Amino acid sequence: MEIQLQNAGKKFNQRWIFRGLSLEISAGTRTAITGKNGSGKSSLLLMLAGYLSASEGFVRWRHREQVMHLDEVFRHIGLAAPSMEIIEEFTLPEIIRFQKKFRAFLPGLQEQDLLEISLLKDHAHKPIRQYSSGMQQRVKLLLAIMGNAPLLLLDEPCSHLDSEGVAWYKDLLQRYGTDRTIVIASNHKEEEYPGCGHFIRLEPPGRTMESRRTG
Repeated sequence: MEIQLQNAGKKFNQRWIFRGLSLEISAGTRTAITGKNGSGKSSLLLMLAGYLSASEGFVRWRHREQVMHLDEVFRHIGLAAPSMEIIEEFTLPEIIRFQKKFRAFLPGLQEQDLLEISLLKDHAHKPIRQYSSGMQQRVKLLLAIMGNAPLLLLDEPCSHLDSEGVAWYKDLLQRYGTDRTIVIASNHKEEEYPGCGHFIRLEPPGRTMESRRTG
């Protein structure tokens, strides 16, 4: 999956969050969006997902060399963010089955496999509202990363995770992130964006944005 932004900007009311952003995210690459709180990282990520429209400029998606219509984009995206809500009345097996109705998981994976991978099997009988914030973040990451989607968009993925949770997240990306386009928004926490070779740094409104590649 490829994404192209041309002179893209986003504003709320009369306040610009960012402007003049042009970039190309190539298929199979890992990109980190970094910046301070309020710099527009989450807004940019939601724009890449097609959930927010650009106030100026445009965003274009391509999959297998075909330009995608906006109405099709959500079918190809795995998204996880601290602000996302999950159905807290469900148990973990129930939310896995519910998610499967909308998007298949990666080939060969069954419900029992996901329970094992989550490391939350001992809590599978509990409603998710009884999970700690770190456990709920694991559920969000599990559903996003294990979904059969070519594009992963992760907003501050290590939020609420302890050191064990961070190690679990990094292992998940290493094992299941191959040959997928991954974009990660982070407050300069290096453990959140392992393997990223392209960096987009958002500055406060009115200052220049920096885009660079490594490797």
